[in-house]
Amino acid sequence: MKDAEQLKHFEEKIKSDTKIEPRDWMPEEYKKTLIRQIGQHAHSEIVGIHPEANWLTRAPSLKRKAILLAKVQDEAGHGLYLYCAAETLGASRYELTDLMIEGKMKYSSIFNYPTMTWTDVSSIGWLVDGAAIVNQVALQRTSYGPYARGMVKICKEESFHQRQGYESLVEICENGTDAQREMVQDSINRWWWPALMMFGPNDDKSPNSAQSLEWKIKRFTNDELRQKFVDNTVKQVEYLGMTIPDPDLKFNKETGHYEFGEINWDEFFKVINGFGPCNETRIEQRRSARDNGVWVIEAAKAYAQKKEAIKQIA
Repeated sequence: MKDAEQLKHFEEKIKSDTKIEPRDWMPEEYKKTLIRQIGQHAHSEIVGIHPEANWLTRAPSLKRKAILLAKVQDEAGHGLYLYCAAETLGASRYELTDLMIEGKMKYSSIFNYPTMTWTDVSSIGWLVDGAAIVNQVALQRTSYGPYARGMVKICKEESFHQRQGYESLVEICENGTDAQREMVQDSINRWWWPALMMFGPNDDKSPNSAQSLEWKIKRFTNDELRQKFVDNTVKQVEYLGMTIPDPDLKFNKETGHYEFGEINWDEFFKVINGFGPCNETRIEQRRSARDNGVWVIEAAKAYAQKKEAIKQIA
């Protein structure tokens, strides 16, 4: 089949919502776009462990420690699913990790902020994972089969993460002290805007969105997803008895949506370009994990080779 015919067949599959599978022909740019997006998604799951793992030994109760440990393990599993999806496209998880450490691949900007209190950990579960769910539910319908199928399990677990984070804050707001409730409000003040930044630049400033939408890698624009998150979250904040740090926030009865203020895009680009509060720390953590884990990889390979040699002899 000639390239023109293969491209036509590919476009027909995209139009009919038929999943593209690893052995199917696909344009090289489609593959590169997927590797970039899936790789960055995988990096975000792994890097996102660090702000929360920082509190594993300081959780306020055994119950909260067990929940947080389960959440961290889930996030590590999500990274594994996504690296495996990238490998179906011919990418190497080790090469993708090297690219991130070298500053040639991104991860979600929100993980470059510190978790200074326990309420920050709860706010990550609620706001950060809540924002992730809005994006990832749509990705269950992405055009690339392995990516879409991996998102089904990930979304189920992210829903648990979001609920436990919010439940933790509800408990603090209903039964905590005034000082603890002030900590909740402080966390919301610091995490609200970075959570909105998670969806990426406004549509007119997002260079990759149009093609990703055409290929149905993305199903909604950045601004559509951001609006959905705001609409979902405002009432949750009000239930906590807290306020959103946005004086321009208001409900528009005509559109049925909340209007919100302008995001500080200078801060966003500063952070994704490596100048956030924790960028250097996060990269050093990943570099250390890579370098100190080489012996594990080599041992696993040696064991696999030994098993294969025994199998050949038998």
